[in-house]
Amino acid sequence: MEAGRHLGGVAVREALALDNLCTMDVHKLFAIKPGTKVRLLNFDPGDTGEFSDKNAAVAATVENVKKLAEVQLKLFAENKRALLIILQGIDTSGKDGTIRHCMSGLNPAGVTVTSFKKPTEHELDHDFLWRVHQCVPGKGEIGVFNRSHYEDVLIGKVRKLAPAAEIEARYDHINNFEQLLADSGTIVLKFFLYISKDEQKKRLQQRLEDPTKNWKFQPGDLEERKLWPDYIKAYEAALSRCSTKSAPWFVIPSDKKWFRNLAVSQAIVDTVKAMKISMPKSMLDLSAVKVV
Repeated sequence: MEAGRHLGGVAVREALALDNLCTMDVHKLFAIKPGTKVRLLNFDPGDTGEFSDKNAAVAATVENVKKLAEVQLKLFAENKRALLIILQGIDTSGKDGTIRHCMSGLNPAGVTVTSFKKPTEHELDHDFLWRVHQCVPGKGEIGVFNRSHYEDVLIGKVRKLAPAAEIEARYDHINNFEQLLADSGTIVLKFFLYISKDEQKKRLQQRLEDPTKNWKFQPGDLEERKLWPDYIKAYEAALSRCSTKSAPWFVIPSDKKWFRNLAVSQAIVDTVKAMKISMPKSMLDLSAVKVV
């Protein structure tokens, strides 16, 4: 089945009333099948499908956060694999909010959140993946990238920060890099938080009007907004070229923050469940051990 759903809704079931479990298949609905030519006009950023109850969605997200906390302990104890979550999105899409809501139950000792800003001069003296590779999670850990190496084929492409041929070559470098991570035991999940241009306008206006959000506003946000069509094309290229079996992209409808949080948390829970992580058994015979 074609990844994602077109305008008109996604087949999402309501959270079950008794136990607040979400049963939607996020991989089937939102994961981009390798080789798919993505056109974002075919996706509705405001879509919540059949999941119209915000309270039920929030409750289901809380359940997912609890499940993820349980898995984190097993992942840490097993110490064989790692989980890398990559969040990308146009300004105001909600990367920080997604981290805050979906990772709230995790033990900070086993989680690293890295926000990639404009490269420093030192970083620019190396290949574009150098600074990123240093931040990937180690075995037993969960890593979250707020923006990532994809900036080098997004803003790098839109702002023409490198020759076109060099940017073109980066898609293959990214795929090879992510395959290396997968081969080394790192599960890679990539989420494009997709909002509409109207929703971005509303959120930028809130930053201007709400004193508690003034600090988020940057004059450059308006300049970047003028390049909306170019960024959409850049994202379409990245999603089309770099969604692989080992490191899939998900297009997450994000106009509704509560649905964004539910969809992302559900994708993570489903993925770690498929990893079948279990607590390791002790190699020692503990039956004869006594604490005195």
